This record gives sequence, structure tokens and C-alpha cells, in this order.
Amino acid sequence: MSTAFSFEIFPPRTPEAESSLRQALKELTPLRPAFISVTYGAGGSTRTRTHDLVLELQGTQNAPPMPHLTCVGHGEMEIMTLLESYAAAGVTRILAMRGDLPAGQADTAGDFAQAADLIRCIRRFNERGLHPNPKGFQIAAACFPEGHPATPNRMLEMDHLKTKVDAGVDFLITQAFFDNHAFHDFRARCDLVGIRVPIYAGILPLPTPQTMTRMAELAGNMRYPARLLRSLARTDQSAESFQAVALHHAAEQCHDLLDHAVEGIHLYTLNRSGMVKGIYERLGLLP
Repeated sequence: MSTAFSFEIFPPRTPEAESSLRQALKELTPLRPAFISVTYGAGGSTRTRTHDLVLELQGTQNAPPMPHLTCVGHGEMEIMTLLESYAAAGVTRILAMRGDLPAGQADTAGDFAQAADLIRCIRRFNERGLHPNPKGFQIAAACFPEGHPATPNRMLEMDHLKTKVDAGVDFLITQAFFDNHAFHDFRARCDLVGIRVPIYAGILPLPTPQTMTRMAELAGNMRYPARLLRSLARTDQSAESFQAVALHHAAEQCHDLLDHAVEGIHLYTLNRSGMVKGIYERLGLLP
């Protein structure tokens, strides 16, 4: 079985970011990813931009999109309207997530308390035959090899993940991680509790020290292994040295994942192409 590669991008907020994303997509789509996921801001804050970008990508042959869809702040009618629009456009994958809460919001403030509720809604949409493809949407969900920040009890966390998968998940995508031991252990624990769907490993080639700090803030349980930190400490602290170390580390992660026959590798691009192309080059995958 060959390993599928996929990418993640986010909707740009400024004309400069728009131009940067266009250039990145021009260089990334020839790599023919299995899909490109498009993020959805906290509380659906980028809903329109996400929707428009997804429909644009759907019109290209080399970059099938997978929109993120979140529970936070959404009623069932709003979700159904989005699903109908995506189905009409021929989109065949959805990443269903609870989503990040906007600052000051204590709960999802919508019809779906957890990702499993949203997954069941999408599955009902499929079962009602509302998608032109008889199979409907493939449903992806997020998972956390190093633990979900909201569930310190790791055994309970696996129970929650099993409930989510049983609600109708076709495959899982992990949060970015930097120590493959955590992923291999997580994969084994999934097998032990009966989670047998494909798991895409999320790999983030860090472009800058600022990104490294920011990601640690955003993802509460993300850990940087000592091996990576030691390698970065040995550099001359230039941007070029940082990227060289980060790229080497990400490529080595991918080599190991391929050796362990992972079903998929999901590359978090941060709307840049250089690091992704660097990984492809080191893996001998550039077309």
C-alpha cells in the first residue's frame, strides 16, 4: 500500500497573503496531493473565504479540496446549507471538527456540542442521498497523538476518539507532532481500542522560530523533542540555518513514517511551498 500525501492551507486575510497563497498553490498543485484541506477560523470566522477557496480549488484537477467544518457557533440549518453547496460543487471530503472557541466563548454555542454530533449530521446527509456521489462525503476527523488539551485522562481520551470514529469517520488526521515515537504509540493504542480507520500523520516543517513559538501556544500539548532543540541550538541562529534543521527533521520524520507504512502524511504548509517541496525532494518524490 502506498502512502498518500495531502496538504493544509488557510484562507488569506490580506491582498499580500492572497498573492503568497496563489504562488504557493501554483507550486504545490503539480505535486498532485490526495487532497488539500482548507481551514475554518475560530467560530467559523473565515466561513465565506473558506467556502470560496474550496469551490475554486474544486475547479482544478490536481488539487481536490477538503473543507474544514466546525461545530462552534453553527446551527444545523447552516451546516446543511454548506453541505448542500459543497455537494453541488462535487466536493467529496469534509473534515469535521469541534473547532476553536472564539476568545471569551465558553461553549460551542450551536446545535453541535462535540465533533461526533457534527459527524452524525454529515452521515445523515449522506444516508439521505443528498450528494450526487452515491457514497456521499468521506468524513475525516482530527486526533491528537500527544493528547487532547481538554482531556488529560489519556484512557478517557481514547474512549472519546472511538465514539467519534464510530459516529461515521472514514479517516483521521493528527495534529502536528515532532516526535514519531508519540505517533507510533498512538497508532498502537488506536488499534487496541478497535480504531481501524486510516490515520494521516500531520507533519509541520517549521519555517521560522516565531512559528515554533506560536504553534506551541496554539496547540497546548505539542512537544518539541530534545533532539530537535539541540540541533537548533547548534546553529548560527540565522533564518537559513533554522530552516535547514527544521526541514531535515521533518524529512526524517517522513522517512520513518514511510518505513512504517503509514496510510497518509498530511503536510501543514502554512501557505508556503518551499519546505514542502524540500521534503518531496529529500524523499525522491518531486515530479
